[in-house]
Amino acid sequence: MHGIITIIRKEMEDHFSSTRFLLISALIVMVGVIITSMVGMAIQEELKGMAKPTLVFLLLFTATGKLFSFVQFIGFFGPLIGIFLGFDSINRERVSRTLTKLLSQPIYRDSVINGKFFSGVIVIAIVLVAIVLLISGLGIRLIGVVPGVEEVWRLIIYILISLLYISFWLGIAILFSVIFRSTATSALASLALWIFFSFFVGLGAGVLADALAPISQSQTYVDPGIIIKHEKIQRIVSLFSPMTLYSEATNTLLDPMRKTTRGLILMGPLERLSISRFQNPLPLEESILIVIPHLLSIVAITFLCFGICYLIFMRQEIRTI
Repeated sequence: MHGIITIIRKEMEDHFSSTRFLLISALIVMVGVIITSMVGMAIQEELKGMAKPTLVFLLLFTATGKLFSFVQFIGFFGPLIGIFLGFDSINRERVSRTLTKLLSQPIYRDSVINGKFFSGVIVIAIVLVAIVLLISGLGIRLIGVVPGVEEVWRLIIYILISLLYISFWLGIAILFSVIFRSTATSALASLALWIFFSFFVGLGAGVLADALAPISQSQTYVDPGIIIKHEKIQRIVSLFSPMTLYSEATNTLLDPMRKTTRGLILMGPLERLSISRFQNPLPLEESILIVIPHLLSIVAITFLCFGICYLIFMRQEIRTI
């Protein structure tokens, strides 16, 4: 345990003094504040002279504004934090020939890999909590609404889901750092996987759905069964992407008006404000029940990824490191 704490302290010092980590964190904070400012001003304008609906505070995180929502932004760019924290965690020690010296100390090998992973998780948690608190403070000032107890709990669960999601990408980056000796190769491999899940899984889902259940635009009548089959195929394939799991889970959790993880009708923030006056929001427990399969999938792939990384690192010969 002493060895793990030592590695965690050393890695956290390296992370917080790293220029690339400071730059990517500053970029994410800046964009998050800009998105929140635009959404908050739009909500403030819409609510002038009107009674504020319940759970309006969560719109700061789910409303798209002019570009995209904060949840969508974290789902797309959040993995970069995990990648930048872990892509050179092991092969950097190999290049500088400090890993052998480190293992010659009274520090077990599993303490090294565990310490590097948990230090990254702690740093990610600090960044997420800081961003959510900053956005919450800015939102309170803009719309003049203090979040209720249920909204606070939804934000806490959202932070935990985001932590697991970015930790998955941290595990991917550390895995490639263990496999490849070159830091450039491990970084490119991590980024390539991020691009694949970001773009090509969605494109592949659409292509496969069009091939197995084609919908002709020229026909005046389309069988509803074909449309349902098309949507099911596209949905199942897209669920292989961690980004889809994360976005559907967090959007459902932070939007109590959503009764399912995916709907065919898209609504903007103003429409949701209007419809919220005629619908009752789901309780937190029911929202959690809806997204439990997504949460379990995110937890499973995170632990599986780190488990593979741990196994490969523990089986490597010290003299080859």
